[in-house]
Amino acid sequence: MTHTPHRLEIEDISIGYGDKIILRNLSFQVPHGARVAVVGPNGAGKSTLFKALVGILPLQSGRILIHGEVLGTHKDCVAYIPQREDVDWRFPVTVSDVVMMGRYGQMGWFNRPSARDKEVVQNSLARMGIGDLASRSIGQLSGGQQQRAFLARAIAQEPHILLMDEPFTGVDITTQEMTLNLLDHLQDRQVTTIVSTHDLNLAAARFDLALLLNHQLIAFGTPQEVFKQENLQRAFGSSLLVMENGTMLVDECCPGDEEHEHHHAEAR
Repeated sequence: MTHTPHRLEIEDISIGYGDKIILRNLSFQVPHGARVAVVGPNGAGKSTLFKALVGILPLQSGRILIHGEVLGTHKDCVAYIPQREDVDWRFPVTVSDVVMMGRYGQMGWFNRPSARDKEVVQNSLARMGIGDLASRSIGQLSGGQQQRAFLARAIAQEPHILLMDEPFTGVDITTQEMTLNLLDHLQDRQVTTIVSTHDLNLAAARFDLALLLNHQLIAFGTPQEVFKQENLQRAFGSSLLVMENGTMLVDECCPGDEEHEHHHAEAR
């Protein structure tokens, strides 16, 4: 039996801001080409984890290994798509410019794009169905189109690991399906994808592994192993409702939010 290489190893990491620890003593390993759904209540540390995995936030302790080497050794190995509200959409750049940014790690900031760089950008735009929007300003696009532009930028980077923070929130069904199809395509190319989502049903149906967080690791494994009532209870506490038919609802209300978000999972 051959040993499957781990693209990503998280070894006892703690992450925080100043004295405040957000995630404590996290350890897990993601195998080559896996699709991982990161799930947990609002404020559980999902975005914090992503920022550490891309090197934006320093670790308080522990280490992150990619291909057996410390994070940062491999140039442009990890692509990151932040939540839409974390992006300044007023920045005066075209869709094509945004996608070309994914090539900077390959070509350097001050070099002109090569024919290959331009070809990769065109192919990435076409794959996400926004080739006709290349010359439009990013701020003029709908939410779904902006998401697709950022997905195209990530593809253009040709990463080994793709991180997506809440890509299904506030986008149309076409963009959601296009994103899921892209995950299939990337898995065929052995790209590891790690996606945070509030939709437990989607996580169970479309992902190989689930990572359940609430400031620490609650459970990691297949969705069937992870989405057990006792694990969800530990993660979501009193916001977890179990219906008579066994369906689980997570009812979260964020400060300032007008509406509750309802998240579904089938009891295992």
